[in-house]
Amino acid sequence: MPQRRDFLVRGLAMGMAAQMLPSAGAWAAFRPSQGVSATVRSLRRRDETILRLPSLGDGYKMSWGADDRQFVVVNDGSGWLDPPTRVFKRSLWSIGGDPTNAQVSLVAAYPNVDEASEAEDAPHYHGHGLLAVRGHVYQFLSALDRAEERPRRWMAAKLIQSDDSGRSWRNQDGISPVRWEGWKEQSHKRLVFFNELNGCFSLLSVLQMGRDYRANRDGYIYVYGPNGNIDGLMNELVMFRVPIGRILDRSAYEFFGGIRNNGSARWVADIAGRRPVHVFPRGWVNHSNLFPGDIVVETWLPSVVYNEPLDLYMMASAGTGCAPDGTEFAKPSYLGFWISATPWGPWRQVHEEAAWTPGGDPAARAYSPQIAPKWIAPDGKSFWLVWADLKGIREFSGDMDRAGNAPPRTPEEAAIISSGLTRKAMPGYSFNAQRVDLDVG
Repeated sequence: MPQRRDFLVRGLAMGMAAQMLPSAGAWAAFRPSQGVSATVRSLRRRDETILRLPSLGDGYKMSWGADDRQFVVVNDGSGWLDPPTRVFKRSLWSIGGDPTNAQVSLVAAYPNVDEASEAEDAPHYHGHGLLAVRGHVYQFLSALDRAEERPRRWMAAKLIQSDDSGRSWRNQDGISPVRWEGWKEQSHKRLVFFNELNGCFSLLSVLQMGRDYRANRDGYIYVYGPNGNIDGLMNELVMFRVPIGRILDRSAYEFFGGIRNNGSARWVADIAGRRPVHVFPRGWVNHSNLFPGDIVVETWLPSVVYNEPLDLYMMASAGTGCAPDGTEFAKPSYLGFWISATPWGPWRQVHEEAAWTPGGDPAARAYSPQIAPKWIAPDGKSFWLVWADLKGIREFSGDMDRAGNAPPRTPEEAAIISSGLTRKAMPGYSFNAQRVDLDVG
């Protein structure tokens, strides 16, 4: 069953061919920021700084590694391959330098998966939550259900690991090489989350806290995700925490269960006791699709990063601009930024755009905003925001006919041709970045 991303990279070519545990006193050790967040009044996106690194794909979840590389995930594209002789379902890259002088390389040992190597009906695992911590790298990957009569919904999350900064990879249970569970193999035993109520915790984003997670002070990893797959749930943000040394142990996960009277967070072992840590605006989740059998867009999956110089937590998130019929990317997305003194809030909004149009382009269909954890200024007063843009997707969806072109002769040629056509149809489907300035009093 093809998905939107499959049409972007596979459909074009096919058309051509056819034509560690903390102590009980962890709360005291946490030391939430002392009111610094209240001094941030607003922020400004610097459109004059917009740049586009020559990649192809989306996702771009990032984490800052021990060796000063910034890891970045790419879904559904050739990434920075030049020429783009392979189209990946998911791949991992490392970026050295700053945005204006970036050196990018493929993390070859990562279990990259080529578009051509997966069966169309396989449960594709999309790369999302990523964390480099104490020389290890962990990643949560998300999988969809098999629905045909409605948009496919996110229903599972898989965890993979590297204990040598990305040089080798294993399954959560330690088995190597990484195995991609088929439909009959998926279960709570094999996946960290599977068929939870309404699909909660199937899309995951990990709090970033400095290089190799060194800015963390309480020994916990914090992870966020939408509370479901439909409007009214997908805009509810839920979260869990786990001791750094026990991230592979699902039984060690504690879910946010609300705020106590003294302002501390209540953590519960039972996922049924979860409570939203934040609620985003409603009206920004698609319930129909441009492409038959496509997906519920990964709306409201946030990027959360600790700003160590200012001792505050920053969150960026976006909603999908839908048409009256519920199809995705009919209008510009919603973009918001929030700040907090703790990972669990309360989150105070400091910026809102009901029509996110980078560079003032009304045709922009920007999505998946990511705060680059390495690219925060030494004084904390500015950072770089990364996103992808599906500008042109609706026009592209109605113009799939590529008759008159000779079919590709090899898989490499097919990848080059389809990547070129995708880039031409949607020039923003790449690693876009711009500087954002904070107004700090």
